[in-house]
Amino acid sequence: MFPIVEAEFIAPDVKRFVIEAPRIARKRRAGQFVIVRVHPHGERIPLTIADGDPRRGVITLIVQGIGKTTKLMNLLEAGESILDLVGPLGRASEVENFGTAVVIGGGVGAAIAYPTAKALREAGNHVISILGGRSRELVILEPEIRAISDEVLVTTDDGSYGRKGLVIDPLKEMIALGRPIDYVLAIGPVRMMQAVAETTRPHHIRTVVSLNSLMVDGTGMCGGCRIITNDGARFACVDGPEFDAHTVNFEILVQRNRAYADREAEELREFQEHTEEMANEVHHWCRLESACPEVGPRG
Repeated sequence: MFPIVEAEFIAPDVKRFVIEAPRIARKRRAGQFVIVRVHPHGERIPLTIADGDPRRGVITLIVQGIGKTTKLMNLLEAGESILDLVGPLGRASEVENFGTAVVIGGGVGAAIAYPTAKALREAGNHVISILGGRSRELVILEPEIRAISDEVLVTTDDGSYGRKGLVIDPLKEMIALGRPIDYVLAIGPVRMMQAVAETTRPHHIRTVVSLNSLMVDGTGMCGGCRIITNDGARFACVDGPEFDAHTVNFEILVQRNRAYADREAEELREFQEHTEEMANEVHHWCRLESACPEVGPRG
């Protein structure tokens, strides 16, 4: 089991967990993820490693409560634990001194983008970070990202913070003004990433997206995270999660992400109807002193 050291909400339905996982903390690199199973009867979900501290032996995960499993996980507090935490998985971000790098994080995509933005800055890049959210309270990790960026631009859909508009608006303006841009990383909703790809494509700007499509085992065996690129079928868990945005077939990706929409809605309704019962069950399994079965040494 993996003890939760810290747990705090940083935005509505968005919670930051610091979890004891010393092996993963030592080996993880920017862009990689873990597969999480909260309790013995739970499903496996992928979560990007937002940060890690090898000295403390901990990693940071940021969870947006959207479906049944993420909402259950967000009920947990420090002093409880996670049953399974497998990783680090996936290919690490390709980090080098490109020159000027624009990192775009839409919503919780900022948590996924943060470790790569940090690595890009450490590699000598001039990092321009663009953060976006529907409203002020949904713009996350701004202090952390400001600390590792040369410039930070913030947009909100409703104009309640930063400038009103979409995250692609500042990118379009920089391109129109002729600012040199050597590399773009975009992480967020699929349609946002697609819009970024179409914005940079005519200008031949290297653009990378992180595809958190459906994953189950995280090792390429189940095929649930298959995506289509110009080079054929690829699996987000082992060939990614980062891909050249200009090669991705986003229309097929959208279709695949909707494949289990009905089942996910059904599971969410079940959670909403039986929240107290499910909460009691997850707290039972996730207490450190519970009889949750061991699955081997902690990561």
